[in-house]
Amino acid sequence: MTHSILCVGELLIDFFCTERNVNLQQGQNFIKHAGGAPANVCAAIAKLGGHAYFLGKVGADPFGEFLENTLNTMDVHTKFLFKDRNYPTTLAFVSLQENGQRDFIFNRGADAHLRMDEISIDLLDSFNIIHFGSATALLPGRLQQTYFELLALAKRNSSFISFDPNFRSDLWNGQEETFIDLSLKCIAKSNFIKLSDEELVIITGEQDIQKAVSSLHLLGARYIAVTLGEKGTYFSDNKKSLVVPSIPIKAVDTTGAGDAFVGAVLYQLSKIKSLHELSFEDWLSIITFGNKVGAIVCEKIGAMEALPDLEKVESR
Repeated sequence: MTHSILCVGELLIDFFCTERNVNLQQGQNFIKHAGGAPANVCAAIAKLGGHAYFLGKVGADPFGEFLENTLNTMDVHTKFLFKDRNYPTTLAFVSLQENGQRDFIFNRGADAHLRMDEISIDLLDSFNIIHFGSATALLPGRLQQTYFELLALAKRNSSFISFDPNFRSDLWNGQEETFIDLSLKCIAKSNFIKLSDEELVIITGEQDIQKAVSSLHLLGARYIAVTLGEKGTYFSDNKKSLVVPSIPIKAVDTTGAGDAFVGAVLYQLSKIKSLHELSFEDWLSIITFGNKVGAIVCEKIGAMEALPDLEKVESR
């Protein structure tokens, strides 16, 4: 599995209310989508032709079966997807208001209960790239403990560690300091981190992007990408930094663009033998490719549904 990527985190069902400007009490019609940031990353890698394995837990129920089938359809390997008979699949319900505000309910289930004793330790030795997506992994629960044990083990094994904090205000309302503390612990062990410009400010408390990124380099992160929407991505390797432009598009839905960017970056890295000897120019090419994939996703509605294949990316 030298060229395969393991993605650790949550896989869940997003139920989106199809009626606009109603709250969840008023909403009557919902559409079901597979969700979870690390699962989206897996799907992006696989769509481009890479080999992605998902590690996480769902319930042994129809929703869990739906999620497994969705990943299989996307050619994501589900060998390490565990099904729990004691807890249901995690569900999120979302409705959108005309003012852009969301009504959100999160029914957490099986994803929180991934245990270390369920995972073969030899598994991590098989992957030289491991991505940790943390939308729910940093929340209280057994998964949080397992997540940090896996992270420490990956670090000891000298794996190339990728981390995306995936801040969700709905999940961390009033607990932002806890999110920041846990994110910093992950950043300290990571080789590559991707943050949005909003997450960078939240985690560092610094408005100046160069100062904020420098503070994260001091923790130990070597390569840092900060996505800036249509402006592109600020990239730093602790020696040089540059804003890498994106491609012009007409955005329809930005859902999953960040996950697609991460998946595209990891796909490119999976084709490189010596990940610790990349030049700044190598990274600029990788980030440019990631920007292009993230932008293309914004041209259609849906996260996994909008992912492009390699031929489409190379034609842009």
